[in-house]
Amino acid sequence: MAETIIDLKLPLAPQDADRLKLGDIVTVSGMLFTGRSRFHIRAIEENILPLIDFEKINCFFHVGPVMKQIPAGWEIVSIEPTSSIRFERYSAQVIRKLNLRTLIGKTTMGPETAAALAEVHGVHLSKIGICGNQISRQVKKVHHVFFLDELGKTEATWIFEVEKFGPFFVDIDTRGHNYFEQLDKDIVKNLDKVSRSLGIPADFNYTQVNAGNK
Repeated sequence: MAETIIDLKLPLAPQDADRLKLGDIVTVSGMLFTGRSRFHIRAIEENILPLIDFEKINCFFHVGPVMKQIPAGWEIVSIEPTSSIRFERYSAQVIRKLNLRTLIGKTTMGPETAAALAEVHGVHLSKIGICGNQISRQVKKVHHVFFLDELGKTEATWIFEVEKFGPFFVDIDTRGHNYFEQLDKDIVKNLDKVSRSLGIPADFNYTQVNAGNK
């Protein structure tokens, strides 16, 4: 991975997204919105969306924040990213519908999401060496919340203004390449060499465990 941290200005411009390479370490500064399962389901199956200008706020943070209401408004307790792969079923449709250019979450996403990101010149950013309590301090302001009464604090859509938020790393680029898929290919390519160095015979087979079978 690259060592230099790139601070991306939101909304991310296509030319800035195209310059990013797999493994680049980045932070983001600007406006983003949050969502989890209910956002995806409602957006696609029910055509229910928050009143957001997605041209100006097109960074989607996969998170169910822990929020505390205080006299001055809202305080963020924790915003630990959730696993993005959970949303693969709907993600490509959401990206195309809203023309999203930046997704942030934990783990990676599948081929349909990667293809949609390539179409809109977008990227997926994955967490690295951070925790929700740490990055909550990088939120400068909680601007708004949508669907709070209907969905509760975790599934509601929050609008955050962030500054040097992260770091994250680029695991899907604008050409649809996936960092983890390439890593798997490198592992497979080097597996025979590693096995020989450890004295593992070529005909070695791992034990197959079938849960629930007697």
